[in-house]
Amino acid sequence: MLKETSKGQGISRKIRRQIECGILPEGVTLPQILEALRETKKLNTFEMFGFLSRKHTRGEKVLADGLVSCRLVTTAFAAYLVDSLQNSTTSPMDLFKYHAVGTGNTAEANTQTALVTEVESREIGTQVEGATANIYKSVATVAFTGTHSIAEHGLFTAASAGTMMDRSVFSPTDDVENLDEIEYTYQLTVVAQT
Repeated sequence: MLKETSKGQGISRKIRRQIECGILPEGVTLPQILEALRETKKLNTFEMFGFLSRKHTRGEKVLADGLVSCRLVTTAFAAYLVDSLQNSTTSPMDLFKYHAVGTGNTAEANTQTALVTEVESREIGTQVEGATANIYKSVATVAFTGTHSIAEHGLFTAASAGTMMDRSVFSPTDDVENLDEIEYTYQLTVVAQT
């Protein structure tokens, strides 16, 4: 789709550069992002990208909806993955389902192991295959009990503490009130070497 012309190849490379820097390309859908990443992938590499979408509702009104973050996974998750390959009993992969939110806006770094300022209780997300067999997808809805400016999201292995797969920071924040809900969809795209 994007690769048919040299202009399309340039667009795909620009999308890749933006995603690798954690910048969401304006006016580009998630399927277009995934295609651009596939088209521009270097030979003999294995890649993982995390994408976070959210739908913020207040009663029946949708306040915000769409993709809010794209980043790479944490080094803690990479180490956990290696541990799981050695012993899936002590490091089960299906535990990455606990969605946490917070108000911290410190820049993302793959060395982080927790949210900066976590609020509310963690919610257990569903775990399914995404649009293709190489996408892990977890969806959870957080029902808020207070007023917060939500700026960060993380996916963990436990209801408290645990290993963090990914931390997403987004701006503008989602300013929530008591009884607001935000449905978070986290998708981990795993691209095998070519």
